[in-house]
Amino acid sequence: MSTHHEVVVIGAGISGIAAAIKLREAGVEDVVILEKADTYGGTWRANTYPGCACDVPSNLYSFSFAPNSDWSRVYGNQPEILAYIDGVARDRGLEEITRFGVEVLGASWDAEVSGWHLDTSDGEITARFLIAAAGPWNEPNIPDLPGLADFPGEVWHSARWNHDVDLDGKRVAVIGTGASAVQFVPQIQKQVDALHLFQRTAHWVLPKVDHPVPDAEKWVKRHVPFFEKALGAIEYAAMETVGLAFHRPKPLMHGLQKIGEAYLRAAVRDRELRAKLTPDYLLGCKRILFSNNYLQSLTKPNVEVHATGVERVEGTSVVGSDGSTAEVDAIILGTGFHILDMPVADLIRGDDGRTLAEHWAGSPEAYQGTSVAGFPNAFVVLGPSLGTGHGSAFAVAESQVAMITDAITTARSQGWTRLDVSARAQAAYVEEVQAALTGTAYSGASCHSYFIDANGRNSFSWPWSTGELVRRISRFQPTDFEITADETVEVSA
Repeated sequence: MSTHHEVVVIGAGISGIAAAIKLREAGVEDVVILEKADTYGGTWRANTYPGCACDVPSNLYSFSFAPNSDWSRVYGNQPEILAYIDGVARDRGLEEITRFGVEVLGASWDAEVSGWHLDTSDGEITARFLIAAAGPWNEPNIPDLPGLADFPGEVWHSARWNHDVDLDGKRVAVIGTGASAVQFVPQIQKQVDALHLFQRTAHWVLPKVDHPVPDAEKWVKRHVPFFEKALGAIEYAAMETVGLAFHRPKPLMHGLQKIGEAYLRAAVRDRELRAKLTPDYLLGCKRILFSNNYLQSLTKPNVEVHATGVERVEGTSVVGSDGSTAEVDAIILGTGFHILDMPVADLIRGDDGRTLAEHWAGSPEAYQGTSVAGFPNAFVVLGPSLGTGHGSAFAVAESQVAMITDAITTARSQGWTRLDVSARAQAAYVEEVQAALTGTAYSGASCHSYFIDANGRNSFSWPWSTGELVRRISRFQPTDFEITADETVEVSA
């Protein structure tokens, strides 16, 4: 295969797929996707734990250009979502431009040729434009716990589920109580002899309005014009109401919290256990979790909730920060991902030779969450400050891809060799976002979440509506970029 391409896309998840499809539709044919795994899907390929599903309605959690009328449930599960993503990629002919099993080991900007030089597991590749679409839910966050490496039993992260281990009759410790644990804990609780849940921080859990989609509804979606769009509009409005609560905590989020409190009282009758499961922060500070069986599973006699973090592992004992211990045969880590310290940031070197991670110094930032000053002709999809807390990653990715596609096609038509967002435009954008986050649920008192970076700043959350995100992020504004033109290229009208 060729070692030079006009556009190289890193990652074959939803954002990489969207970028490749839209660029090709716009006439940019020389695109290649580099994917270290052996198939499409990104996080939906990697996460195969029991109960894995989405928290966004399926009608919204899909490509706008590839609607699916056959979702089996209101909220899709992992196998179904993966099949959908894989199907879209193959139906659009991306197999011919995807190089599976190729890992990017490093990428650096070459000013002499105004392009990118990539070192991969399959040799060197050069590109005019680089799109980093590895995403923030790519690399599991493994806690540095003393003694964990010496644990004699099986240890795995939820994103690397060990399906070879039979949990029947086992004593299992689960460390972490985030979105993944809320889904897999009720599943394994039915199998294990004892489940010890180590919960450093309680999370708010709301009921999930989920059910199988009747065949009649599927038929109507396929045959009645506009029905599917109308249903999507209703679901979008409901999700945006939740989004409005994030941005105006009083009184909206306080009202939603009352629902959470009532649900907790109904699901957990034991006062001592309920006290352990009651958060001490306003709903919305952390990711809102949805489940119809998580809280209920914690009331079962084979479950013990340790309302503490883990201090260390000693032999077969997991020792909590409060001194409590649990003798276990296996440890499952539900400890999330490297969200704000994405590994890809350590691989990409900009105009001054420093990595993206070195530029960010613990606080990721990008103009429109997409372009970083000092990294010409490069774009990040699902980048900093674009997390909505209630909306679909598909909407975010497609908005960014629209801007990226506009930027690349404009550069081609105008004969521009280098596009580098100005430091001024980037700083102004970041300042505006940070100012808008003040007073939102994300920045409430006693709020410690993965939204907050190493320097104490919220570098994850988007402070406005999804509609505003689509409006703002989709536009390429050349005046915000420092542009170098090739004077030998004839500029089109």
